[in-house]
Amino acid sequence: MVKKPAPDATRRSEKSRRAIYAAALALVGEVGYPKTTVEGIAARAGVGKQTIYRWWGSKADVLLEAFLDLGEQTAREAGQEPYAIPDTGDLAADLKAVLRATVDELLDPRFDVPARALTAEGVVNEQLGREFVAKLLEPQLQLYVDRLRSAQDSGAVRPGIDPRIALELFVSPLAQRWLQRTAPISHAYTDTLIDYALHGLAPR
Repeated sequence: MVKKPAPDATRRSEKSRRAIYAAALALVGEVGYPKTTVEGIAARAGVGKQTIYRWWGSKADVLLEAFLDLGEQTAREAGQEPYAIPDTGDLAADLKAVLRATVDELLDPRFDVPARALTAEGVVNEQLGREFVAKLLEPQLQLYVDRLRSAQDSGAVRPGIDPRIALELFVSPLAQRWLQRTAPISHAYTDTLIDYALHGLAPR
C-alpha cells in the first residue's frame, strides 16, 4: 500500500490566510467596520474563529493586514515594487508615476470599497484611526519624505523645504478629492498637482 504524503500545512495555512483576507475586505465593504466581526470573517472564509485568533488579535489587525496585502498585490499586478518610489533623477517624473499608480489603485473597486470603509471608520474610531495611520499611511508617506530628501541632496529641491509638509501639497488634495468625491481623479489631475507643487503658482 502506497502511503499518502502528509498534507502541506504551510500551503493549507496560506490558503486559509488568503481566504480570511478576502472575507475581511469583502465584509467591511458590504456592511461597514462596526458590523464586521471575527465570527463573520471566519464564517465567510470557511475557517474556525480560533484560526483567526491564532494569527491576529482583533478584527482591526486582520483588516489592516489584509489591506496592506491588497496594496502589495495591486502593485505586483501593475509590475511595480510594492511601496517604492523610483529615483531616476527626475523628481517630477518619479512623483507623477507613483501618483498615477495611486489613482489606478483608488479607482479599483477591490481597493476603493474597503479603503473607504476603513478610512471613514478611522475618522470616528480613534484607536483604529491611529493604527490605520501608523501601519498603513505613515510608511507610505515616509517614502515620499525619503524621495524628497534625495531631491534636496541633488539640488532639485531647496534645502530649507520640510519634506513632510511638502508631500502634503500633492498627496492630501488627491486623498480629499477621492474620499469626498468632490471631482473625478485621473492621471491628468495628479500630473497637475505635481506641476503646481514643484513650480508654484507665481508667473514664470
